[in-house]
Amino acid sequence: MRKLVLASGSPRREEILRRLGLEVEVIPSNISEETFEGLTPENTVVRLALEKARDVAGRLDFPGLVIGADTIVVLDGLIMGKPENPEQAFDMLNRLSGREHTVITGLALVDRSMGVEMADYQCTRVKMKQIESSRLRKYIQTGEPFDKAGAYAVQGKASVFVDSIAGCFFNVMGLPVAMLDNMLRTAGIDLFE
Repeated sequence: MRKLVLASGSPRREEILRRLGLEVEVIPSNISEETFEGLTPENTVVRLALEKARDVAGRLDFPGLVIGADTIVVLDGLIMGKPENPEQAFDMLNRLSGREHTVITGLALVDRSMGVEMADYQCTRVKMKQIESSRLRKYIQTGEPFDKAGAYAVQGKASVFVDSIAGCFFNVMGLPVAMLDNMLRTAGIDLFE
């Protein structure tokens, strides 16, 4: 029996998988999250997701189906990564305030023993309401914006800043579940069996 492995240290992704009833082993990848010169944001996240899954699959000493994912926020064609300090977090959130942006997650599934590799991406449009600077600073003080693409967690306190979402909510959390279900079923795993 193949074990399901998550190539990510993201507690949000692990929580989503467990809520789906999937038993998963967490083995974070050693791939650094960087952008690639000349690649579109969509191609960047697919490449990162695939590299993360391949990295972990190559280290397994048991049959495993490895899930890799990478999520970015894109505003005006520019990728917003994870803020490194409160000033970066404020700048990102201030630019998102009152505007619509795109959250893109690359998703990959790799099983070296079966010769399986799948990768794709999902886009979701998120509209933020206008947010006062004082509220942004208080939000940043919670510590929630750090280690989050675009400096916010849609499932956390930042949910009050979101005016609307067009597309997959779980994609904004970092794991598009409908796409994952399609990939798992192609690999022979059905959540309802």
